[in-house]
Parts: sequence; structure tokens; C-alpha cells
Amino acid sequence: MDSHRIWDPDVETMPRDEILQLQLERLQVTLNRAMRNISFYRERFAPLDFVPDDVRSLDDLARLPLTSRLDLTEGYPYGFLAVPLREIVRIDTAPGLTHGPAVSAYTRNDLQHWGELTARVMTAAGINADSVVQIPFETGMFDGGFGFVRGAQLIGASVVSVPGGDYRKQVQVMHDYRTTVLVAMPSDATHLAEELERADLGPRGLWLQVALLGGEPWAETARAQIEDRLGVRAVDNYGVRIAAWPGLAAECEAREGLHINEDYFLAEVVDPDTLEPVPPGEEGELVITTLEREAAPVIRYRTGDVCAMVAEPCSCGRTFARMTRPSRRTDDTVVVRGIRLHAEAIGGTVERVLGVMTECQVAVGERALDDVEIRVAVPAQQAQSEQGLVVLSRSRGDLERELTAVLGLPVRVSIVERASLEGPQGAPSRLVDMRGRA
Repeated sequence: MDSHRIWDPDVETMPRDEILQLQLERLQVTLNRAMRNISFYRERFAPLDFVPDDVRSLDDLARLPLTSRLDLTEGYPYGFLAVPLREIVRIDTAPGLTHGPAVSAYTRNDLQHWGELTARVMTAAGINADSVVQIPFETGMFDGGFGFVRGAQLIGASVVSVPGGDYRKQVQVMHDYRTTVLVAMPSDATHLAEELERADLGPRGLWLQVALLGGEPWAETARAQIEDRLGVRAVDNYGVRIAAWPGLAAECEAREGLHINEDYFLAEVVDPDTLEPVPPGEEGELVITTLEREAAPVIRYRTGDVCAMVAEPCSCGRTFARMTRPSRRTDDTVVVRGIRLHAEAIGGTVERVLGVMTECQVAVGERALDDVEIRVAVPAQQAQSEQGLVVLSRSRGDLERELTAVLGLPVRVSIVERASLEGPQGAPSRLVDMRGRA
């Protein structure tokens, strides 16, 4: 075990029986807080005659219903707060086109915890007080870089915060400041690699050692390419904004799964169809319960991400359970650059702009990890009309501008024949995600 790679050894290497006992105690407190202060949980649990103090085992949690993204959006903006608004010091809401936004709120204690969790993630990646960390996240109502900055400050690393988007400037800053760590999304890393190659610098012209990446899916092949093109060791981290990102789970130097910070989060894996727990090591949908969140605790939140969990000891010395890197999702939602895209909601926008009903497909990752193409089928009433096709072609630009503005992402719109959208069963496929392919 390398203690220099563990931020809080007393907790992160705690014996399993002590971890489970700590989780049980914190679960009882969280359930009491949620039922006392959040009407949704009070009303949802009332028919079950559920009393939090009767929880004697972590297995008892499976008696409770799950919380969905739709539940959270129906409580927008303050329906899931467990403390008075005067105690809230930060509110995040992610951009994107879904059925509605979901809010993530923080008290002062929540922010302190978030910094500690992120310090764990960054330390596991090899970041220390000697590191020069560059964080090219864009700002806005959601800023994934905010948590990373807090974690880096706790570690004592030097932080170079440069707004994202201008990759030429990013490369220049990396060179001038001798950046050793890149904290970004995988798509940022690939764009930076492309800019390095255009500038004929290559990784030898930089001091980069580590790339801590997350916020969107990326395959092992993408990891290998990033490591080769940037000359770094690429490490993954995972989170859910409603619970914590960054800070929920991260890879250590062994890179044999992502360690879940189990003193703050209780993770379950359930069958997405039956919603029953699956045996350890089997894939299912990840479900998260927060254990220390003051502002907005969530109980059994369905992440939509498919993974497996193992609790066997890791060679790094941590005793926290590990989850595999999520392999796919259970719905027609996709995350690009930290922004959640819902295929059905995008389809509604397409029909509103065009003024006719049609079918569309969201295709991600064909040209780059953050490439988004909206493939729109020619509406039946326009397919046989040359004038109708001309009008549709002119509307394509309007649709691109509207979707780009709403999503906060560059979007390409293609007009295609309906047959090209059909999946293996013949029905049109709403979502095609090519990023997780090995």
C-alpha cells in the first residue's frame, strides 16, 4: 500500500465491518432527515408504515421505493431541500434538454465534504502538493471544475484554471506553466491532443504526467489513445451530479474499478427490470443513497448507469467497494460533456421547430467523443414534394442553431431517410452512442 496515494487512510482503509456499521448509522440519520423535511419521501414512505429507527440492517433499504430523475424534476426547484433556503450556499443545475432540470444544492458542510471527497479522488490519481493542475472546465450554473478546484486546494496543488473551448490557448498555458496534471473530460483530452499535433509539439513538448478524466463515457481504446497522444497516465472518475461529481467514485493506481466513497454513499446494483438486487459481481443499474448530504439527501436514486460491484480487497490498500466503469445506460438518455441529453425531449424540439411530426435519432461519438449529430427523418408529407424538401433543408440551419443554444453543445443536424434510423428489430432507434465501444 502506498499511503501517499491515499488522502484519508483512516477512513479509506477501514475494515469492512466498520464501514458497514458506519453506513448503517448514517443511513438511519439520513432517512430520518429526509422523512422529516422532504414531503416527497414522507408521502412515498407513509403507506409502508416505515420507521427509520426500525432499520437494523442495510438490507432493509431494499424495502423502500426508488427515486427517479423524473421525481427530482417534479420537485424543481426547492422540493427536495431538507434545510431552510437560508442555509443553502450553492445551487447547481445542469444544462441540457431533458424532461426538466434537477437541482443540486449544498450547505457549508456539504461543500466541505465535497472538497474532501474530491481530494480523495485527486490523490488516488497521483496528484499532490507538487502538482500543477490545469482545469479547463467552462463556467455556468453547473461548473464541474468547482469541486476539483476545492479538492486541489486542500491537497495544496497549484491550480491553473482556464475556461474551456479554446484548445490552442489551453496548449499554450500547459506549455508556459509546465502543467503536470490535466483534469478534464475525455473529449477535452482528445481535442488537446489534436491541437498538439497541429502545433507539431507532441507530448514531449509538455510536462504532463496525469490526466484525470470523467463526465462522459470513454472506452479503453480511447484511454490508450489519450495516453499515447498526450504522454500521460489516464485515470477515470465517476459521479452523479445529484449526489456528487466529482467525488462519488474514482480509480486508484491499480485501475481495477472505481472505489466508491462508501462513508458518504451507499451503493446498490439492481436489475433494471425487476428492481431487485443482483448478486455481487453481476451487472445491473447503479442506485445511490447519500449518507452525509445535508441540503438535499436522496434515497435510492436510479442513476441509469449499468455496472457491477465488487467488495474484494484492492492492491492499493483501500477497502471501499469498487464499481466497474459503466458499460451502458438503461434509458434513452446520454451524457456529453457533463450535459444530459434526452432523446425524446430533443425529438419534441425537432417537431416544434419543423412544425411537423417526424422521427429523429441522437448519434454521439461518430467523429469525436463529444460529437453530437441529430439525424432527422424526412416527414412523410414532405418526402414526395420537391418544395417540401427545399423547405426542410432550409429549416436544418434553424434547427441546428436552436438545439445548440438550448443544449449548450455544438450540434450537427442531418436530414435522412427513415430507413437509415432503423435498429436491429426494424423500429427506429432513438439513440446511438459509439463512445463506449472497445
